[in-house]
Amino acid sequence: MKSVVFLALAMLSAPLFSAVILKVKAFFGGKKGPPLLINYYTLVKLFQKGSVYSNSTTLIFKMGPMVSLCSAVTVMMFLPIAGYAPLFSFNGDVIFLLYLLGLGRFFTIAAAMDTASPFEGMGAAREAYFPIICEATLFMILILFYMFTSDLRLAAFFSGPRPLELWQTAGAPLLFVVMSLFIILLTENSRVPVDDPATHLELTMIHEVMVLDHSGPDFAFIELGSFFKLFFYSTLIARLIFPFEFSNPIVNAGLFAVVLLMVYAAVGITESVMARYRMDKVPKFVLTSFALAFFATVITLEFF
Repeated sequence: MKSVVFLALAMLSAPLFSAVILKVKAFFGGKKGPPLLINYYTLVKLFQKGSVYSNSTTLIFKMGPMVSLCSAVTVMMFLPIAGYAPLFSFNGDVIFLLYLLGLGRFFTIAAAMDTASPFEGMGAAREAYFPIICEATLFMILILFYMFTSDLRLAAFFSGPRPLELWQTAGAPLLFVVMSLFIILLTENSRVPVDDPATHLELTMIHEVMVLDHSGPDFAFIELGSFFKLFFYSTLIARLIFPFEFSNPIVNAGLFAVVLLMVYAAVGITESVMARYRMDKVPKFVLTSFALAFFATVITLEFF
């Protein structure tokens, strides 16, 4: 029952947490910023509109937002929220989740290509290139965690006392994993310095240029899926930053929410103090995550 409650709360609060990034960026800009409920207002407004489809698009264009959202929702069902067991879990599910995230990305890219727009094709090419490095990094981290737990379940890494056990076993190299996951979070969610979600120049956009032709409920599905995806990666980092747990579920949930807010605030601070990298510099930045995960694994192999 706890798994269902925490999953429902996570899905309902994901847009709220994402608004924290906007508030932090507004603070650094000396502005008041939008209300914390801005994402809910935007979703309601989009669902009240109708979708417009070009004559050049096919069924793939309509399937892209739905598959993207469904993959994100399914991934959330396997996520240990606040350290509690997820709704679903089976041996090898972490590999299934990585490919499920790739499936959502594939249909988003396919929908962008289906428009026959050169700008969306350019964004799709970039979206297909950069996450490849992220997937290699995630598999490297998976190898490291498998060495400690001999398990391939996401719950075996991030639920209960397991994160604390990882720190006790791995020690300082796990800091490299945290930094690596943060870089993956920025890359997979198209945040600064990889991409700027606030830009309107098609030549420099990655994710936003792929969804230019989506409107109404379709665009709402894409936005909702991006909120869930950001929540997924933020939860993994939050569990590693604060691996402790208490017997009271309310205290656990409250502390988890505070640490999660810190992760979202860190994303906002990063976007406020850094500029977006030039496109040829982005692969080097993303490769840093793989290097950090690789060094963490090698160091652990030396002393484990």
